[in-house]
Amino acid sequence: MNFNSFFLKSFRVLLLPFALLYGLAVTIRNFLYNKKYLRSAEFGLPVICIGNVTVGGTGKSPMVEYLVQLLQRQFKVATLSRGYKRKTKGYALAGDKTTALDIGDEPMQFHLKFPELTVAVGEERIVAIPQLLHDKPETQVILLDDAFQHRSVKAGLNILLTDYNNLFTRDWFLPTGDLRDQRLSYKRAQVIIVTKCPATLTEEEKQKLIKEIKPLPEQTVYFTTIEYGTPYHITNRTAHSLVHEEEVLLVCGIANPRPLKQYLNEQVASYSQLDYSDHHIFSIDDLKEIRKKFEILSGSKKLILTTEKDAVRLLKFRQELDRLPLYVLPVRHGFLFNGAEQFNGQIIHFIENYQLHTA
Repeated sequence: MNFNSFFLKSFRVLLLPFALLYGLAVTIRNFLYNKKYLRSAEFGLPVICIGNVTVGGTGKSPMVEYLVQLLQRQFKVATLSRGYKRKTKGYALAGDKTTALDIGDEPMQFHLKFPELTVAVGEERIVAIPQLLHDKPETQVILLDDAFQHRSVKAGLNILLTDYNNLFTRDWFLPTGDLRDQRLSYKRAQVIIVTKCPATLTEEEKQKLIKEIKPLPEQTVYFTTIEYGTPYHITNRTAHSLVHEEEVLLVCGIANPRPLKQYLNEQVASYSQLDYSDHHIFSIDDLKEIRKKFEILSGSKKLILTTEKDAVRLLKFRQELDRLPLYVLPVRHGFLFNGAEQFNGQIIHFIENYQLHTA
């Protein structure tokens, strides 16, 4: 453990009184919802929530994309996100001239990758859903991105993600830990997915994790690993497979870059990095810094690599990027233990047999 990491952990321990207050507030709020003093709205179509009980990257965006790819040929699908760090407020529907500043980086990523998909944002989901259905009445399924802790809307199916390296069962409330909801809230989910597992996860390790999570009889637990696709150029989308002899400049502003860095250690001879905060809004000075850092790389074979989430925030510099070897690395969930078929079937079954619960 380096000094910075030790200092941060020690500082977070000192914030324990604030964590206790935060935990108390969350517990009271959940109690009011559980006892129906606070009511959750339910809508007359299948709503699937993808979320977690912690802050930080657990793979929500790749899971939303997985579901879009699974469903869009059969159903009219819409995504609804908060639109974190956008420059607008309230409800917004993505259109031809929409940018990441209008709707946020992750919704913009969905909009660019799936042009036929309805992509909307709104801080208040209970307000945004009726507006979305008014604008797109043909919608058959809504995917709520990062909404598990927002209980004003009751989803028909809740998919809870938890990071293999930071399981919610071992965590504590903010700001001492990363929990933004109670551990016991996992019981509201119908599906639990342990993400970012090693591809070599054994059956014995799987059973230990299931025992630790303690799923209810009606809950299904799945395990996924990170799978990286072939990088493509940020503007012309030309594919480029990484080779070991290349030197890479990694430009990265995501919550948890550790798996990506581990992947690069295995794929290329060497890499350097420019780390930015999660959801960082790139400036022209950042672009100059990226270009300068790239130019001083010594290798004869070199390129710049970034994530899909970062790419949508860099695209505003399209003309400048045309002249740079800047490639985007796609990421997806790979189900372990042949779980994909069961998971896919569970999702389709929920939609096809959806019934509104009015009680």
